[in-house]
Parts: sequence; structure tokens; C-alpha cells
Amino acid sequence: MRIGVPKETKIHEYRVGLTPDSIAELTTLGASAVVEANAGAGIGFADEDYRQAGAVIGTAEDAFSADLVVKVKEPLADECRRLKPEQVLFTYLHLAADAPQARALMRSGATAIAYETVTDARGRLPLLRPMSEVAGRMSVQVGAYALQKASGGRGTLLGGVPGVAPGKVVILGGGVAGTEAAAMAVGLSAEVSILDKSIDRLRELGQQFAGRVRLLMASRQNVVDEVRAADLVVGAVLVPGAAAPKLVTRSMVRQMRKGSALVDISIDQGGCFETSRPTTHDAPTYIEHGVVHYCVTNMPGAVARTSTLALNNVTLPYVKALVEKGWRDAFKCDAGFASGLNVHKGVIRHSQVADALGLHPAVCAA
Repeated sequence: MRIGVPKETKIHEYRVGLTPDSIAELTTLGASAVVEANAGAGIGFADEDYRQAGAVIGTAEDAFSADLVVKVKEPLADECRRLKPEQVLFTYLHLAADAPQARALMRSGATAIAYETVTDARGRLPLLRPMSEVAGRMSVQVGAYALQKASGGRGTLLGGVPGVAPGKVVILGGGVAGTEAAAMAVGLSAEVSILDKSIDRLRELGQQFAGRVRLLMASRQNVVDEVRAADLVVGAVLVPGAAAPKLVTRSMVRQMRKGSALVDISIDQGGCFETSRPTTHDAPTYIEHGVVHYCVTNMPGAVARTSTLALNNVTLPYVKALVEKGWRDAFKCDAGFASGLNVHKGVIRHSQVADALGLHPAVCAA
């Protein structure tokens, strides 16, 4: 099997699908690899590192002509046009909030496997988890920056100082990203609330944080009250494969204090704030109704080396399975891996993605 690793083309995206170490392991299995020139240069992986690992350095066209294309972010329109029916694409897709990309992949005829819908034996999302960990930790970091006066914020220090109350951080969702956000906010000595719809999850968080955070059921009224009082709101809601629910309405945002901040980790899936719209690392924030919004769709790309290493730790076993068995046999051996199939032969194959796009998985050929 020939593996292609293209350079990411999204604005300020320096992550890379496979590291030199990963390439070296795959070549021992008999695979060959072509890596686009400078694909990992932004995070310290030189072309020579890939050559020494056994890869050939080529063009984007070379990388996109491989049997298996391994990326990080969803393919852009011109990249979708390069894909062919006999190819397999393995990357983050987030199709539920991106109908144009979904239709472009359907037109390509390629087999597209999404990191974010692969599950493990317990129904968890192992390939999404490391990026959720990164985004959760980053959310408080970027939120603290957004609260600075020069960023358009109120000028609030989340941790406060002796004699001055700390800032209030409200986290919507107690999953991986929300938990990591809470840990960072607690570490800064902020006042922290987590809202989640699962009482069992709230009990687990109670044990984990041992009284250091306020835990609330995510009822509509609790969301309204907490958001209104917050300095920083972190949206960390995930419905696997589906668009994120709009938990914070425009009316709620209008009621927030001027200069407060929203960080929408869920923006890849459409965002959980009604006022959210995708931003980039070039222009990460905007102000609406006096509230600073941070809605970067590739947050972990800001810490690209850490993110790449963390991602390769979990994706490499799946890439090995694809190399050794091919995708069909790999799916037969691992039903959770099979749940990553989003597009095949012009049809959406994941029911939640199809529902989010308003397409029936059996009749949605482009």
C-alpha cells in the first residue's frame, strides 16, 4: 500500500498527518510513503527526517495520488477534487456542519473515514480525545487573553488577586474538553461552574474535582443564569457525528456583561452559541453584542507540535490496521473502527451525519 501525507493548507495549520517516527513504523510493514515537501517543516519535521524514515518527498499531487491519504483537517475543495474512487481518506471531517465538503467527497467517489466518529469498545471517541484535551486546555488560555482590555474584554484576571474576586468561568459540557477546561480554570484559581445533562457525569466530576467546581444540571434556566453571570463561557458540547446544539441563544448573549468572552470548542460541528461563526488563527476573535467570541475551527493547530504527537499516538494503530488488512477487513475486525466510515461510493454511510445533512444514508448519492 502507498500512503500519502499532504501538507495541510488551512490557514495557520502546521499539524501533519504522520510524523517521521510513524512513517518508519509503517514502512516496516511493507508500506511505501510519499510526503509532500515541507509538510512537517512548521513543527520541526524536516524533509530529510522523512527521507531517513523511508518516505519519498513529493508534491501535493503525489501525496493525493496514494492509495491511503492521511491528513489532519478536512480536505478543502481543491483537495476533494483530487480524490478518486479507489482511494481511502483518513482524517478529521466534521461533515455535519459542512454540506459543501460532504457533497464534494460524495462526488469524488472516495472512501472517507473520519477520526471523530471512530469509537472504541466502550463507545468512546479515541481519535477525538487528544484534540479535545488540547482544545479544552487551550480554551481557558485563549479565553483569559480575550478578557484582556486590549483584546476587547473587560480587563478581568481570571484568578483575581488578594482583595479582588476571581473571574467566573462557565463550562457547558462535562466531557473530555469540558473537564480539561475546568482543570485549567481551577488551576488559575477562577470560580468554575460545569453544566452537563448527565447526573452520573456530574457525580463523577464531583469526585474528580472534590468540591472545587460548581456542578449543575444543564437545564435551560441554569444555562441562562450561569451564562448571564459569567466572565468566560466555554462551549464544550459534543453529539458524535451530529451538529452541536445551540445551547446559548442570541438573547442570552445580549444579556451577558459587556467585555465578557465566549470560546466555542464545538465550532467544528457548527458551534453551540447562536452567535458563533468560524474564525481563523489569523483573526481569531470578533465582538458581537459587546461579547468577545473566539471560534477558531482548528484550535489545536495553535500548538501544532504537541497536537501532532498526541494525534499520532492514537491514529497510528488504525493506520497500521489499514495497511495490514485493508479497510474492509479492518472494519470487520473492529466495529468501532467501522463507525468511522462517513462516505463511500458517493453515499453518506454514517446515519447521524446523514441526518444532520438532511440526507438519507441509502439514497444520498451525489
